[in-house]
Amino acid sequence: MRFGRELQGDETGRYAVESYLDHQADKLQNRFDANTYISLTDAMNSHDVGRDRGGVAAALATIEVPVVVVSIDTDRLFPARLQAEIVELTPTAKPVKTINSPFGHDGFLIEVESVGEIIRETIELGLKLDLVGR
Repeated sequence: MRFGRELQGDETGRYAVESYLDHQADKLQNRFDANTYISLTDAMNSHDVGRDRGGVAAALATIEVPVVVVSIDTDRLFPARLQAEIVELTPTAKPVKTINSPFGHDGFLIEVESVGEIIRETIELGLKLDLVGR
């Protein structure tokens, strides 16, 4: 467990996870306009790839280009079983690429080397299949 019940060093009664969350919030506040973040969050929460396409399975079944699906082994927001389901329903999906990370969902932001390698491989695949730049 990343934080457990560990208290923050010199701060009385404050858990380490609280300090981490405050730090991440400060970083986010400096990078994003709050209203833009709300709009993005609403768009992500309401998006449904299966809407008006006969459902998720029907929509994914129509994909004709290679699909790369990435999972983070400790992600609780998007658990590995959901990525496995995408691969199962998408005829052109490659096997799931799993990133091992103790950072859960934040792993995709923190595991720069692993994410970068997957992006490089995906771009190379697109170039090989002449899909990049279309």
